[in-house]
Amino acid sequence: MEAVIESSGENKCECEYCVTFAVGSRGWKRIQEIFCVSVSIILITMNVLYMAPYLRWETSPTVAAMAMASMLTADFFSGLVHWGADTWGSVELPVIGKHYLRPFREHHIDPTSITRHDFIETNGDNFMMTIPFLAYLLYGFVTLPPQHLSKTFPFRCYLFALTFMIALTNQIHKWSHTYFGLPKFVVFLQSWHVILPRTHHRYHHNLP
Repeated sequence: MEAVIESSGENKCECEYCVTFAVGSRGWKRIQEIFCVSVSIILITMNVLYMAPYLRWETSPTVAAMAMASMLTADFFSGLVHWGADTWGSVELPVIGKHYLRPFREHHIDPTSITRHDFIETNGDNFMMTIPFLAYLLYGFVTLPPQHLSKTFPFRCYLFALTFMIALTNQIHKWSHTYFGLPKFVVFLQSWHVILPRTHHRYHHNLP
């Protein structure tokens, strides 16, 4: 199972603050997460409907290439954000510390805590990040002429796939800490390293 990182006195103090804050479930933060997940899912659905006419056999290589590029981009930036939130700032910072840094710090004290979060808590912040980009894409589909949309379809395909991958990164992270009851398709994707494997991610939580 996961090895829990030992903490210094300062880190222990911060972690006690994390746990104390995590106990009472977060009022407005919960409302924000529900709102962001709902809006993001609506925008994803509407963008899919507008993209569907452009998904033809001759565009399939473009779609596949953009999907692969988006996976690599999302993997890089999710790792960068994870490192930054683990390294910089304090959970005592107003708003950002309590609501956005705290889950990262708590996670290294109790790596399996993420498995006890529901879908909304796990994914709310990631879905929030996708909303401006999905809104931009939808605005373009509604207002731009078809000729322009055809020319910019590879970029739009890449940006849409990237937002979708970003929305799922924390869910994929949660699956990497879940050792029982995973859907078979998730285990398959993990075993082929398409998404973060459980055995591979375990090294991240081990002491050097």
